Amino acid sequence: MAKRALIVGAGPAGLTAALELLRTTDVLPLVVEAEGFVGGISRTAVHNGNRIDIGGHRFFSKSDEVMELWRRILPQQGAPSSDDVRIGRPVALAEGGPDPEKTDRVMLSRSRLSRILFLRKLFDYPVSLNLDTVLRLGPVRMAKIGLSYLKVSLLPKREEKSLEDFMINRFGVELYRTFFRDYTEKVWGVPCSEISPEWGGQRIKGLSVMKTVAHALRQLLPKGGKKDVAQKGVETSLIGNFLYPKLGPGQLWETLADEIRKAGGEIRLERRVVEILRDGDRVTGAVVEGPDGRETIEADYLISSMPVADLVRAMSGVPDEVRRVAEGLVYRDFMTVGLLLDRLELKKNAKKGTPESRLDHVADNWIYVQESDVKLGRIQVFNNWSPYLVSDPSRIWIGLEYFANEGDAMWTMPDDEFVDFAVSELEKIGVAKRESVRDSVLIRVKKAYPAYFGSYGEFGKVREWTDSIENLYLVGRNGMHRYNNMDHSMLSAIEAAKAIRSGSSDKSRIWDVNTEEEHQEISSEKKPAH
Repeated sequence: MAKRALIVGAGPAGLTAALELLRTTDVLPLVVEAEGFVGGISRTAVHNGNRIDIGGHRFFSKSDEVMELWRRILPQQGAPSSDDVRIGRPVALAEGGPDPEKTDRVMLSRSRLSRILFLRKLFDYPVSLNLDTVLRLGPVRMAKIGLSYLKVSLLPKREEKSLEDFMINRFGVELYRTFFRDYTEKVWGVPCSEISPEWGGQRIKGLSVMKTVAHALRQLLPKGGKKDVAQKGVETSLIGNFLYPKLGPGQLWETLADEIRKAGGEIRLERRVVEILRDGDRVTGAVVEGPDGRETIEADYLISSMPVADLVRAMSGVPDEVRRVAEGLVYRDFMTVGLLLDRLELKKNAKKGTPESRLDHVADNWIYVQESDVKLGRIQVFNNWSPYLVSDPSRIWIGLEYFANEGDAMWTMPDDEFVDFAVSELEKIGVAKRESVRDSVLIRVKKAYPAYFGSYGEFGKVREWTDSIENLYLVGRNGMHRYNNMDHSMLSAIEAAKAIRSGSSDKSRIWDVNTEEEHQEISSEKKPAH
């Protein structure tokens, strides 16, 4: 009789684990997912024909294995010209790729543009210290930025006890306060001085002023801009090209889920794990609650991408210290307001001669809102991720991103009141007018971001104990309480499948993902606390 792996969670990690087990072992995967959809936070929500990418997902990786997997699921279209990556225009085709006008099963090749809204003006992101930036910031602020950066360049670095120390060491106090502090504190809801520097090591990577300037200069050379979406020699924050499913990120995971079912795997939605069953240092199964009540599922292996706090809560015989740390782990929740607009007003602040100075749209994927007088954190322009996300190409479809804690004032605000609040903030910062809004929707996502504060500094106690359970493997963002990108979540799942295939109970290679140099996007002497 074939062995069974119970996989908790049908996000990128859970589905990748199921695929790898089917491809490389005789173990049959059974995936249980608490929600009624696959993809986790990487799903695509649909409202009145318009599609929402929850949080924004660029498909690029420095892992050939991941890139090949994505391309196997959805073939890649030819690269578009930069002029065609604009709102409402179809993507241009190059030779050798499937035609997105004739099939939905395709990955588009996209150009990335992100900027920062600060002082009601748009600045390049990553920050470019060019003449335009100098003129917009003014001579006094630029002088302060230059002097503070010179200070951290010449004097001994701060001991990095917090994310604030991490950023100041790389950018100087003034640049940190100008372009990084307010947005980061909106995301986490606490001062940067209270956040572990490990967050910077994973998310800001090796970005620095000098690397940003060097990258900008390379783009001026005849072949300076790399078109390979893997872009292995480029810092993640400087990535300029990426793949993107025609109908949003959820399309890829839905396609993968179909392939898993065809290959003999099983995926059960709306099934929540309420109890983990064990016999000594081995998991024997789980009690799962669904629409028809509770059932017990026996398993030879358990691969978990569920939040660590929930996993530990579902287990008996947990040491008090481990339970205390797990209960103290903090998560940040996420809210997106989708707005369908007639037009944007950002061209009033646009640089003369740019497309948005002439048209009623911008070319950005994201706009980071560094304005301290609003709670809005980031704006997505879905048209620029894929024109096929928008049912009416003459309209602008955007997402207003807010960060909250489940149960706080923003999270519990009625939908219509919160949408009204969001539109008011959009007007306040001069992005759009209320009379331009044609449709709206609010989407809430629990536990979107595992936080690097709370009891995180003691997370090694949880890891040590869960690693001692021979056939339990923690994978993915929430499963490992690590702010992974999609590819890192997938790689952790691949390593779990490899361990099962080899019969190993050693989990170290799973935890090494995004800390080893070949997976990592920053070379750092300091690894996450184990």
